[in-house]
Amino acid sequence: MTRVIMVRHLVAALATVLTLATPCARADTGPGPAPGGDPAAGRHWTGTWEAAPSGTAPARPGASIRNVVHTSVGGEAVRVRISNRLGTEPLLLGAVTVALQEPGEPAGPDAVPGSMRTVTFAGAGSVVVPPGTDLVGDPVRLRIPADANLLISVHTPADSGPATYHRSAHQTNFLAREGDRTADERGTRYTVGLDNWFYVTGVDVLGAPAAGSVVTLGDSITDGTGSTPDTNHRWPDRLAARLRDLPPYRRLGVLNAGISGNRLLLAGSGPSALDRLDADVFSRAGVRAVIVMEGINDIKGTPEQRDPRALEDAYRRIVTRAHALGLRVVGATITPYGGHPAWTEAREAVRQEVNAFLRRGGLFDAVADFDAAVRDPADPYRIRPAYDPGDHLHFNDAGMRAMADTVDLGTLVPDRS
Repeated sequence: MTRVIMVRHLVAALATVLTLATPCARADTGPGPAPGGDPAAGRHWTGTWEAAPSGTAPARPGASIRNVVHTSVGGEAVRVRISNRLGTEPLLLGAVTVALQEPGEPAGPDAVPGSMRTVTFAGAGSVVVPPGTDLVGDPVRLRIPADANLLISVHTPADSGPATYHRSAHQTNFLAREGDRTADERGTRYTVGLDNWFYVTGVDVLGAPAAGSVVTLGDSITDGTGSTPDTNHRWPDRLAARLRDLPPYRRLGVLNAGISGNRLLLAGSGPSALDRLDADVFSRAGVRAVIVMEGINDIKGTPEQRDPRALEDAYRRIVTRAHALGLRVVGATITPYGGHPAWTEAREAVRQEVNAFLRRGGLFDAVADFDAAVRDPADPYRIRPAYDPGDHLHFNDAGMRAMADTVDLGTLVPDRS
C-alpha cells in the first residue's frame, strides 16, 4: 500500500468515526446491554482482564497482531478496550476481532472453530483512535468462559506512529507480518512470537456471576516477573482462582494493573501510580476494590525516595480518591530484596518504616502482609529461597501463590452473614 493510499484510508476512517461517534467511544464503567438485551435485567459489565499501558513500541504497518489474554470471570457477551493513550498520532485500526483460543500444549494462534467475532466501534469495522485516548468497542455476542484464553486480533494497515503497548506480558502473542489476518481461525500466518500486548488494554464481560472486579495496582511483582510464562501464575491470577471458589455475590473479576518498573511518585515505566488511577483503576468496569502494592521502585530506583513520608502521603491520596468513589482499598506491604544489587541498609530502613506505617492500620480498609508471607525467617531482609527465582527481588510461581493466599478475601467483598 502506498503512502498516499494509507493517508486516504486514515482520513476516510477518521471521517467515519466522527460521523458515527457515540458514547461507546469512551471508557464506560456503568451497566450496559448485550446486543438486543435489557440493561435493567440485572446484567452488568464486569472487568475480566486488564493490561496497563507501559510505553510505546514501533508501529507494525500492514501487520496483524493476535493478543492472547486470560479471563478471570466469564459472561454472555464481551467488549474490548483499545488504547492509543501513549501514542502521538491518530491510530488507524483496519479490523479487530475476538475469539476463543484453541487449547493446546503449547497453545498457539488458532481460534476455536466458530468462535471468531468482529469487533465494531459505533457500528464501524475500522476505527481511528485519537492520541491519548482509550476506546471501548461495541458489545459482541460470544459466551466467554472464566479461566480461559481469548484471542484479540488487530490489523494496522498504516503507520500510525508509536504503538501503545504493555511490554512485559509473560505471555506469547503472535504477529502476522502482512495483511489483514484478524478473521483467520487458523493461525498459520501468525509466524512470529511477541512478548508484548499491543493496543488491547482491557476486556469486559456482560452478565458475569460476580459482584464486580478488583484492580491490583502494582509494579513488576504484580506484572508477573519471575513467574512461568504462558501459565498465568502471576499472583493476581492465583487471586482470581481463589475468588472463583466464592459464591457469585462475593466473586470478583481480577484486573492486573501491574507495570514493570512502575513507581508511586514518578513516571518512568509508564505513568506513576498516582497519575494512572483514573485510566487504570477508576474507569474499569464494575470495580469494587483495589489492592495497592507499589513503592519498591521509589525506594531503590533513580532518583531514590529517601523520605518514607512521601510514600505515605501518596498512599493517602490513593485511598482518599478511592473512598470518594465507594471503593475498598487493601494496602500490601513491600517485599524484601536483600541480595539484590540495589539493596542498601539506608533503603532497607525506608522499606521497614513504610511497612510499619502500613501495618499500624487506620488508612487502608485492610492490609495484605506480603512481606511477612515471603521473607526468609533466617534472614528477614531476604526472600525465602523457595520463592526466589534467583534475582532476590521477584517471585517464582510458589512465591506468587504465597502472596495471593495472603489476601483475606473477606476484605474485598465482605460476607453477608
